[in-house]
Amino acid sequence: MSARPFPPTHLKPDEGVYVEGSQFAPAPDVWDWIHNNIIDPSGSIHNPDHEHLMGQTEIAVMWSSEPFIKQGRRVLGQCESVAFRAGGWQKLRQERQMLDWFGYVPKFLITLAASYCFECSDSDFCALVEHELYHIAQAVNEFDMPKFNKQTGQAILTMRGHDVEEFKGVVRRYGASEDVQMLVDVANNPPEVSRADIAHSCGTCLLRLA
Repeated sequence: MSARPFPPTHLKPDEGVYVEGSQFAPAPDVWDWIHNNIIDPSGSIHNPDHEHLMGQTEIAVMWSSEPFIKQGRRVLGQCESVAFRAGGWQKLRQERQMLDWFGYVPKFLITLAASYCFECSDSDFCALVEHELYHIAQAVNEFDMPKFNKQTGQAILTMRGHDVEEFKGVVRRYGASEDVQMLVDVANNPPEVSRADIAHSCGTCLLRLA
């Protein structure tokens, strides 16, 4: 595995001039690293679950200098579908910001907390990145068949939630459902890459919590 990318030094808490509030920076090197190491079949930690992202040009990654707090938890990563819920100059300003950051307007945006990524292990970084990648799925038609763009041949992408969403108390009191048991069975096998402490919080998941 090639050396993972790190955030720019000006986002490090003890570097440079302190600016109150979060700062942001585009991270095209992170997407290149993800593509070359995880998505590409020749990558050293290739995961075939993400092959529908091969060659995609509508995904962007960026750094945030710090996490934010959502429902009492630190959010260290988030994947979102880029949508401008405004018109007129508001929409134009938001589009202009994306163009200034990336040179295009992405359909999906992954944001990572730089303060965490400066300090976390390689395994934890990979776990955080792959968690966010799993939120970008290939869309399916009414027959549950994968959808492709007829012009480009690339997979049509959509957002997805977790494979399993359940409260620990429900499992403790009433046992594991079939989906939860499948996750338990997977967890009982040795990790394919290396063990990671997946203690990070995902803003995408917190947005879906009732």
